Amino acid sequence: MILALDAMGGDYAPEEIIKGAAMACEESHGELKIVLIGDEKKIREFDIPPTMEIVHTDVVIGMDEHPSEAFKKKKDSSIGIGIRLQREGKADAFLSAGNTGAVVAFSLLLLGRIKGVKRPALATFFPAIDGYTLVLDVGANSDVKPEYLYQFGVMGSVYLKKVYGIENPSVGLLSMGEERIKGSSLIQQAHQMLEEGAKKGHLNFYGNIEGHDILEGKTDVCVVDGFTGNAVLKFGESLVSYIIGHLKKAAKSSLRVGLGALLMKPAFVELLQKVNYEEYGGAVLLGVDGISVVSHGKSKANAIKSAINLTLKMYRERVNEIIREELEA
Repeated sequence: MILALDAMGGDYAPEEIIKGAAMACEESHGELKIVLIGDEKKIREFDIPPTMEIVHTDVVIGMDEHPSEAFKKKKDSSIGIGIRLQREGKADAFLSAGNTGAVVAFSLLLLGRIKGVKRPALATFFPAIDGYTLVLDVGANSDVKPEYLYQFGVMGSVYLKKVYGIENPSVGLLSMGEERIKGSSLIQQAHQMLEEGAKKGHLNFYGNIEGHDILEGKTDVCVVDGFTGNAVLKFGESLVSYIIGHLKKAAKSSLRVGLGALLMKPAFVELLQKVNYEEYGGAVLLGVDGISVVSHGKSKANAIKSAINLTLKMYRERVNEIIREELEA
């Protein structure tokens, strides 16, 4: 697989991006070729394996730039060039730790959608008691229709089945109650469509779920609109930081609490590993006619390596082709 990698995206670019890419290349045993896109002078300050190619650009999209403006004015940015390489058949996938909205916009406008897909969705994992819950959409679509939510369920199911080997993954629809009559008219219509799809064997629909069910792992997939999904994602990230900060502060304030924290350290370490985004790589943009993956903006080498391995899995398992087949059915 040839991966176009945004070397300038993220808080620790380009050093950590390059380190992660080198680690992934070494582990792939020749299956992976990486094209680094960014400022060649800055990239050359670090050790670049001879197997990596560099495509120079000094145009970078900032994290606070509006996606539509970036698409108009920065087509030669590291994100723009990377996705264009995929459209031209010079790369098989694209990965960035940069501006998520810009990656979505460039992917949608340059690669287009898989035939039958109404809207692509960003999918990422939330920790659950026994494993993880795949949540989509977490930011690509603020406004949705019932058929979009139905397709999110299908795409999430295919992704878990092919990339993670989960047979017949269960799909839940995020609502304000488990009863099928709960929620807005949008949720009720989506519920009906998901039920009909389940009867035809296109997915395994559990029914409505509530917010706490995501962390409890009641279903393998949680379907939600991008506005709500993004809010849940950001709240979850801040909640983890808050809990850890509070525990550290409490441990320093009292000897008894400090000793208790020391005894609980193995459990805390396990929890931190569970919620660590470095373990699962990044968010996948499902539904575009190509492979676009967005890694966390604070990604260091291990997170980049995980994101590259995730991208490689998507390529190997032909996820897009199977999504197309399922939606046509």
